[in-house]
Amino acid sequence: MEQSIEQTTEVLLCLSPGEAADLKEGINFLRNKKTGKDFILYKNKNRVRACKNVCKHQGGLFIKDIEDLDGRSVRCTKHNWRLDVSTMKYVNPPGSFCQDELVVEMDEENGLLLLELNPPNPWDSEPRSPEHLAFGEVQITYLTHACMDLKLGDKRMVFDPWLTGPAFARGWWLLHEPPSDWLERLCQADLIYISHMHSDHLSYPTLKELAGRRPDIPIYVGNTERPVFWNLNQSGVQLTNINIVPFGIWQQVDKNLRFMILMDGVHPEMDTCIIVEYKGHKILNTVDCTRPNGGRLPEKVALMMSDFAGGASGFPMTFSGGKFTEEWKAQFIKAERKKLLNYKARLVKDLQPRIYCPFAGYFVESHPSDKYIKETNIKNDPNELNNLIKKNSDVVTWTPRPGATLDLSRMLKDPTDSKGIIEPPEGTKIYKDSWDFEPYLNILNAAVGDEIFLHSSWIKEYFTWAGFKDYNLVVRMIETDEDFSPFPGGYDYLVDFLDLSFPKERPSREHPYEEIRSRVDVIRHVVKNGLLWDDLYIGFQTRLQRSPDIYHHLFWNHFQIKLPLTPPNWRSFLMHCG
Repeated sequence: MEQSIEQTTEVLLCLSPGEAADLKEGINFLRNKKTGKDFILYKNKNRVRACKNVCKHQGGLFIKDIEDLDGRSVRCTKHNWRLDVSTMKYVNPPGSFCQDELVVEMDEENGLLLLELNPPNPWDSEPRSPEHLAFGEVQITYLTHACMDLKLGDKRMVFDPWLTGPAFARGWWLLHEPPSDWLERLCQADLIYISHMHSDHLSYPTLKELAGRRPDIPIYVGNTERPVFWNLNQSGVQLTNINIVPFGIWQQVDKNLRFMILMDGVHPEMDTCIIVEYKGHKILNTVDCTRPNGGRLPEKVALMMSDFAGGASGFPMTFSGGKFTEEWKAQFIKAERKKLLNYKARLVKDLQPRIYCPFAGYFVESHPSDKYIKETNIKNDPNELNNLIKKNSDVVTWTPRPGATLDLSRMLKDPTDSKGIIEPPEGTKIYKDSWDFEPYLNILNAAVGDEIFLHSSWIKEYFTWAGFKDYNLVVRMIETDEDFSPFPGGYDYLVDFLDLSFPKERPSREHPYEEIRSRVDVIRHVVKNGLLWDDLYIGFQTRLQRSPDIYHHLFWNHFQIKLPLTPPNWRSFLMHCG
């Protein structure tokens, strides 16, 4: 193991919601009154970039550049160096430096935090020069969704194996047909990396199959605030070799192979990405990270892969009322997908990997009851993204198909080599056309008749366990059938989170209000097992209305990320009921 310092984050500046709202378009000069440190924030619509107010030349202070008519540049008071804070590049002298950027995060109260990663570029510790690769020495085989099988010399590494069953309760199903030997491939792996706890990456149905054959397979995850395998005991999956590793430290596998897990700048409590390096050649997998490593990533890696599709949220498809007309939803989805596509293309252009592969977006809402979501939740086309990348750069792109293998050495030497990418044999089934719904729906349906729900006091027991209160929000929870109509004999109740009460009517005080209709099998399965509400929200198993139209971050963040690590004690509850 190489000696490095674990990557940490430090909060340099904290703005209240009011102060964040007062940021003007363009350049803002701010000071932390406690530390006396100065910062520059550049606001462009909803995007904010930030840096320390320190010139990289000799530490001078920046002031407004009166000669800059566009309002994007600042000037150093020492030697008149000029920094374009919209790009964080020095324009005088040109081509000299880039300013070190800080991580900008919205805090839980919708204020703003400036964070500094230390070290900012941990992959630069003990750098290695790329060595010669023989043909076939490094091969990357796409299996499905976010799952890649990497041959790295005589070692094999697998990313995020979701290869059977659904994700997010019953909302997501595999778009691609995995290669028939997927289980053998998993069993032959020397190590597996699982990026985060979402079930399209941490697939317990897949891991159950693997654990039956090889329970001691080494699995590596990042040291996130909420453990990736927080629900392992509840899952019943017997895995005995899970390794939690610190962020920003090289993990040595053998003399040629090492990897480093990095945190996400927006969701550091749960999301990670990874750099794999073999003989000095880097493979960067940003997975689902919104702002991996706070936006600081290695440039000119051999291969980069990232998500691209969009659609991994219940918003806006599951919302109704007010502005949420079908026309508005369609326009919003179209605009958001285009924004994501342009962002990914810009990121690839900036990082200049030799090869880029869009993945981690190959899912489909295939259950018949989710026909509306499938038709509405339009996703980006990987070929469209790759064409956009090729239009603006010389980066080679790869749209993967299940079982296709990329030979890194061949592709780096000659991207036109016909043996650089070996496609699956002709006639190989690429897209799934049937899914085995029944066994997974039976698991969910088993919760509907559970003894817990014979006692209405389960409602107070559950929300007391959840631990969210002292927040002015009233939620109406309605159990429904498949079509989101009230379930016969189901529960329909109010929760007032200001005092965690359960009133018969909405309170007379002024309060925000949400109505959440949830399919009875999924909500009861979630309640019974103490699961996160991602199964409901990301899995499209709810329909929502809210007044006013405000996103209550604290509420949703709690139920999607911060619920207790152990489920409610229903055995004790039933004893007291008895």
